[in-house]
Amino acid sequence: MIHQPPAGARDLLPLEVVQKAWINDTLQQVFGQWGYQRIVTSTIERLDTLKAGGAIEDDTVIQLHNNSGGQLGLRPELTASVARAAVTRMIDTSYPQRLCYRANVFRNPPSSDHGRQLEFYQAGVELLFSGGTLADAEILLLVTNCLQKLQVPNWYLILGDAGLTRSLLSPFPEALRQKVRNCLSSLDYVQLESLDYPSEELKQRAILLFNLRGKPEDVLSKVLDLSLDETGKSCLNNLKSLIELVNKSASQELPLTLDLSLIQTFDYYTGITFKVIEQTNNKLQTLGQGGRYDQLLGVYDPEQKSAPGIGFSLNVGALHRCLLSTEILPQKANLIDYLVVAKKTESQIEALKYAQKLREDDPSVRVTIDLENRNDEEIKKDAQQNGIKTIVWIEKGQEPIIN
Repeated sequence: MIHQPPAGARDLLPLEVVQKAWINDTLQQVFGQWGYQRIVTSTIERLDTLKAGGAIEDDTVIQLHNNSGGQLGLRPELTASVARAAVTRMIDTSYPQRLCYRANVFRNPPSSDHGRQLEFYQAGVELLFSGGTLADAEILLLVTNCLQKLQVPNWYLILGDAGLTRSLLSPFPEALRQKVRNCLSSLDYVQLESLDYPSEELKQRAILLFNLRGKPEDVLSKVLDLSLDETGKSCLNNLKSLIELVNKSASQELPLTLDLSLIQTFDYYTGITFKVIEQTNNKLQTLGQGGRYDQLLGVYDPEQKSAPGIGFSLNVGALHRCLLSTEILPQKANLIDYLVVAKKTESQIEALKYAQKLREDDPSVRVTIDLENRNDEEIKKDAQQNGIKTIVWIEKGQEPIIN
């Protein structure tokens, strides 16, 4: 029997670990420059926490058996866990709270997708207890800074607004509204067109919503021609102000597509939503997503007090895939600086001591001991093949020979 990881799981080998660590470290450096502090939350959460007040479906969560009672699960994303920690464990912290993370998440694939990936690695931020256009702009500029620092090629942002989209959907009867929403979420134009509309006007509105994507100025001009309630008008004005603020603040105009049919998988978003997309050879890949959630914190607050929040997560695996074709990632696993070789059995103590002295003199160096009974030529050949920089030959009672 050949033992393999379970379907949907995989091992990371040393070079991939080094490359993904570089991505994580680069992101954490950017997060720190913007004033975000790292938080580590539990991998296991109560199911009601993960569901975030009904926003996440049960079948998304990989549930765990718990002998002590209560339903537990592996986190499918980090926002709910960070929000829970912020309002229950950090009540004495000054506001706003800027928190960042790097962690694995787990998602149950649909039953029809056997073998689909279960475990993902994310890095992201949450800006809590701060609302308004300026906070939204900070998040968009921060995610832009991350992508620029990683030198990700061919990326762009798709920006939507959950509040404005809800307003645009409000004329539809409730039962039909959800069907239209599902079609927009899955980009199913055929199903959208075949729905049973009470009027031709509503059908044309649904089709228009499906096509509300493109250059921000073009999309906004189309929305201006639609009847909006007061909430929709407010969302539209805020969105226009945000786009103007971001473009004028950035070092260069952002590669931005406005898509008012954008509906995220996790339905706790209340304001702007966005996705980071990378395009190579006409193939699209989602690198991350985020948005504003001004009601989520109230789910976990002991007094049910709502507070604003916004954040994003980047998929480390997707970033790794799109950077593999570049020369940006480290091309080798960490090299060994010194290989210390005991020439004879009676030299082993001196070899171990010398290796430890090298580590103490410079904590950054990587030092290993040769453990095999090999001749000098075999050792030199192995060192050359594995990128070992220096060999130190130790013989009892003699000075070390370094080459």
